[in-house]
Amino acid sequence: MSIEFIFRIIGMFAFGVWGGFEGYTLAENVGGNVWQIAVVLGLIGALAGLILTPYLTIRPVRALRRLLLKVPGRSLLAGLFGLTLGLVIAALLTLPLSLLPNPFNQIAPFVGVVLFGYFGIVIFVMRQDDIYAVFRSIFGGRLEREIASQDSNARLVLLDSSVLIDGRIVDIARTGFLNGTLVIPRFVLQEIQYVADSADPLRRQRGRRGLAVVSELQQDPNVTVQISDMDVEGTRRVDDKLVVLARQLRCPILTNDYNLNRVAELQGVPVLNINELANAVKALYLPGETLYIKVIQEGKEPDQGVGYLDDGTMVVVEEGRDYIGKKVEAVVTKALQTAAGRMLFARPKGTIQEDD
Repeated sequence: MSIEFIFRIIGMFAFGVWGGFEGYTLAENVGGNVWQIAVVLGLIGALAGLILTPYLTIRPVRALRRLLLKVPGRSLLAGLFGLTLGLVIAALLTLPLSLLPNPFNQIAPFVGVVLFGYFGIVIFVMRQDDIYAVFRSIFGGRLEREIASQDSNARLVLLDSSVLIDGRIVDIARTGFLNGTLVIPRFVLQEIQYVADSADPLRRQRGRRGLAVVSELQQDPNVTVQISDMDVEGTRRVDDKLVVLARQLRCPILTNDYNLNRVAELQGVPVLNINELANAVKALYLPGETLYIKVIQEGKEPDQGVGYLDDGTMVVVEEGRDYIGKKVEAVVTKALQTAAGRMLFARPKGTIQEDD
């Protein structure tokens, strides 16, 4: 039995009783068979109630519900605040308006309620972004103020899911170079959880590693980690939320994501990129210095060999094709810094060490 059917039955009885009473009153005033008129109008009222009740109760409520579901939460909240403020102003003006001469003292208060309520809603909805930014600056910075009250030199660093899945953040944080509080938004944890629940074994392993890194950071007494429930309305993408949240908190984002790095820099948000840090701390070799490198494969050009240092730096050994599988002492001839990292060019010096 549907709720609409129940309301139809209730409306049928209510309108039927109302029609019967109206028919009884009409028959007494104009004359005629009282019971006949009362029964006829009662039946008409019951039929009207059976047909019209959903259009007067259930269906308007459902239409209003669908309309409210389409309205963004920020707009709905702004409209509610605007209506409240408008009604408060109208209430304060009721007494002065009631002192006006007739008939203005009766009309003006009602007009004031309607106008101030309407303008309150319109103004707050039109300026909802500015108003929301003000509230976020007042209440959204509570986490930052609480941490700053504990340590005046503390700062916030927002963590992206990429650095948590990468795992190197644990060792970097333990060194003490990341002073301040590492903030992990709840929506970043949800993204990692989504990856951990993936059907793809590789993605699932990466997600579980990210969750393990979060747990390891929380258990380290030398690292301050804060799980934040702060969220950003108006967007669903995690990268967009991080950028907006970093702008509101005026703090950097720690990430390995190249696209997020570029978007954040374009919007004036500072970015800490672990890959850039790794490239910056690699051993620096200048032309003329010697190094030992194991040649493991051929290069793109003829007679070239390629090897890698312990930190991952690629070394292109000119005339090193004949030394594949051996460790050779080479002289650095050129060093290049590329988007992928640092790359060295070297030439064999002549002393060859057999691979152990």
